[in-house]
Amino acid sequence: MDRMAEMEIFVAVVDSGGFTEAANKLRLSKSSVSKHIASLESRLGVTLLNRTTRNVSATEIGINYYQKCIKFLEEIQDADLSVKAMQTEAQGILRVSVSNDFGSNHLINCITPFIKAYPKIKIHMTLDNRFVDLVSEGFDLAVRIGNLSDSSMKAKKIANTKLAIVGSRDYLASNGIPKKIDDLSDHQLLNYSFEKSNNFWRIPGPDGEERQIRGKDNLSVNDGKSLLMAAEAGLGLAYLPCFIYGEKIKDGSLQKILTNIKFPELGVYAVYPSSDYIPPKLRVFIDYLSSHFKKSGNEIWRS
Repeated sequence: MDRMAEMEIFVAVVDSGGFTEAANKLRLSKSSVSKHIASLESRLGVTLLNRTTRNVSATEIGINYYQKCIKFLEEIQDADLSVKAMQTEAQGILRVSVSNDFGSNHLINCITPFIKAYPKIKIHMTLDNRFVDLVSEGFDLAVRIGNLSDSSMKAKKIANTKLAIVGSRDYLASNGIPKKIDDLSDHQLLNYSFEKSNNFWRIPGPDGEERQIRGKDNLSVNDGKSLLMAAEAGLGLAYLPCFIYGEKIKDGSLQKILTNIKFPELGVYAVYPSSDYIPPKLRVFIDYLSSHFKKSGNEIWRS
């Protein structure tokens, strides 16, 4: 029998004051209880119980061991209860990975109602454009945009976002508005250096074929929000998803060009490790994100 079971039997004998009462409580035979106590004393090399014909009591060493057993068994019980609670109630630390652009523009702003609704959940959010390994790096969830390649993960689409080419009115007034894809080669194209694109823009042609366009590139940045600011400052054209540029279109700071082109629509996904069981803290967060972004205005997400 394992050590914890021996402890439980020993505690039951001390609490009951005898082998018979302990055996009845544990639904074991008296001989089985006596055998396990003898095995425990033999393993420890001490006498834990004083035995008389009338009762059983703990020795001095037995009392000390009994107190430690009580504390240990209570901690085990507390651990079991806490795990069961976490399986039924949304609580605990939720580790989330998200890109700088999406995190700073949208996720940070939307989680306040969630935290108020679920005060027992603590969100540890990491903003990083790096493609993290959820399992080895200990993340519960990542928000990813675009094509998903890791089939070992589960994913739920929480939103859609569309790409477009945008520029400031001042830039377009000074440099002209491109009328067709080939015109882009004569313009300053602001590049997202995190992509392995060799500073080419991949744009769908009129017949759906992919075109690789390279213009004048005086600036490359590994951050979408910085590209947006550069475009707003008139440094060139930017090719961005609408969750980054949407508000600037609404307030007139930027305008879209080549609107006749059917630019790609990208999925925004909540990605999490594959498992037969989804912890409540993760499930409610995914449901919240899905509900929140469905309510977001179309001007921002699919403009």
